Amino acid sequence: MGYAKEQLLARLQELQIDFAQYEHPVVLTVEAQAKYVGHMKGALSKNLFLKDKKHRFYIVSALADMKVDLKVLSQRLGLGKGGLRMAPEEALGEILKVPLGCVTPFALVNDSARHVCLLLDQGFKSQECCFFHPLSNDMSVAINFRDLDKFLNSIGKTPAYVDLEANPPVGKDQPPDLAGLVPSDAVVLPDPSEKIASSQGLEKNHISVNNKPTATAAKAVKPSNASQKERSDSAVNLSSSFGDPEKLVEEILEKTTSIVLSEVKEENMEKYQEQLGTMVSNSIRKQLSLELKSILSMFKNTSYTEGFYAGTHRQPKRM
Repeated sequence: MGYAKEQLLARLQELQIDFAQYEHPVVLTVEAQAKYVGHMKGALSKNLFLKDKKHRFYIVSALADMKVDLKVLSQRLGLGKGGLRMAPEEALGEILKVPLGCVTPFALVNDSARHVCLLLDQGFKSQECCFFHPLSNDMSVAINFRDLDKFLNSIGKTPAYVDLEANPPVGKDQPPDLAGLVPSDAVVLPDPSEKIASSQGLEKNHISVNNKPTATAAKAVKPSNASQKERSDSAVNLSSSFGDPEKLVEEILEKTTSIVLSEVKEENMEKYQEQLGTMVSNSIRKQLSLELKSILSMFKNTSYTEGFYAGTHRQPKRM
């Protein structure tokens, strides 16, 4: 279990940190938060939870009106143009221990988030105070940057303030200026689909699990030649189907429909109401992105394979 809102507030008091707290209905966006605290002294913040290709995680905390260019930031960290992306939703619970809409620097209080890199907008220093959710989005806390630094130092995090508007050149003689902030440790999350498949397999075969390693577990780690052949045959079948543009379009439409139907559920409609559209849109975008990348990668591989085959089997006869 992670820190609770009440525990965090108590910790701030123990550190003799000055802050003001404002209760309000649950909000999922900065715009919704502004309806309740936007008229007060202080700046609103937006907080992005990101990951790179090596499974290292980042929180970028910025003024609400700051435009964060992830491509530029990725290059400045030495990760290449496409090195940063939004972290998966399950990482919120596994690493930050907070629900959707509650990402803030305060989430680093949890031990599971000790390897997360925090990048703070240097614009915070020019504000009288800034608003952050205290691990729960039914309250906003106003705190100035000095007291935020005091909190971060108390949990072993050295504050790193960054000019998020800067776009310095990166090249052979100009190394990435933020590369030193990249965390050294990666965090690998368990694949939810693997968990489901594993539990279904155990239930079907009535396998009892104890603390001792078993032969079944060993097979799961190292697939047999038969299973590898099955996957190979499956890939060939998929490749041949993606050679037809009509089938490709049909596959994309089926994936989209499946995702929409899985997200628009009665319980979600009752729970989120006004925020449902945004929530569904974000979820569909995330899931469909993965599906499309997989499908288009297969399509690209099919094109390459067919082109290679044509080039090697249809050579002109030598004179």
